[in-house]
Amino acid sequence: MFDPVCPSTLSPIHFGDKWAGLIIRCLERGPRRFSELRIPLRGITAKVLTQSLRALERDGLIARTAHAGPARRVDYALTALGRSLLVPMDAACAWTGQHWDELLDAREAFTPGSAVG
Repeated sequence: MFDPVCPSTLSPIHFGDKWAGLIIRCLERGPRRFSELRIPLRGITAKVLTQSLRALERDGLIARTAHAGPARRVDYALTALGRSLLVPMDAACAWTGQHWDELLDAREAFTPGSAVG
């Protein structure tokens, strides 16, 4: 899913913005710092990551915790609501896996500008 050659955008089912689902997956195993999120999310800019994190926080899916002290840091973690999204995300990933070849064929056959219906 985080591999640059894997077209994770192939799934027609999206959660939030382009990066939201990947961010949620990054936080699945526990809290992470901003810099730790950028490692698996190659290609995301700091600005876009910040915007996505704020949107997820606004929607109650993640919590931002600022730690004071000499080693200041900010952690991001899934809330209970965010964790509940993992089940439908797993279902969407399973569906995509079952229909991978059909989805790839459809994308390859698509001609931009063609009329639907």
